[in-house]
Amino acid sequence: MTIEQLRQWGADTEKGIARCMGNEAFYLRMVGMLRGEPNTAKLAASVAAGDLDGAFEAAHTLKGVLANLELTPALTPVTEITEQLRGRREMDYGPLTARIQTEMDALQRIIAG
Repeated sequence: MTIEQLRQWGADTEKGIARCMGNEAFYLRMVGMLRGEPNTAKLAASVAAGDLDGAFEAAHTLKGVLANLELTPALTPVTEITEQLRGRREMDYGPLTARIQTEMDALQRIIAG
């Protein structure tokens, strides 16, 4: 995984690295810790089961991690679903969970190299 790959995907690596005290290696290590990240699957499963509380918990956790690392392509739909779930809004979350899955799959491919 490289900074350039993350940039090409759409991550704001400048801000992410700044949050990691300007340490690019530390930033990459933190992004690498998302390998096999469980909250994406938990979010989808909770939404499918109608468990909006569990879905909110997973989305909120995921949002925090993605925001700290400025992983914008996945952060954008995660932020949207988090706000909808915050109000426990009854709606079709399928399109949002699909977008999140697509972006997280892309991130996993970058991490895997």
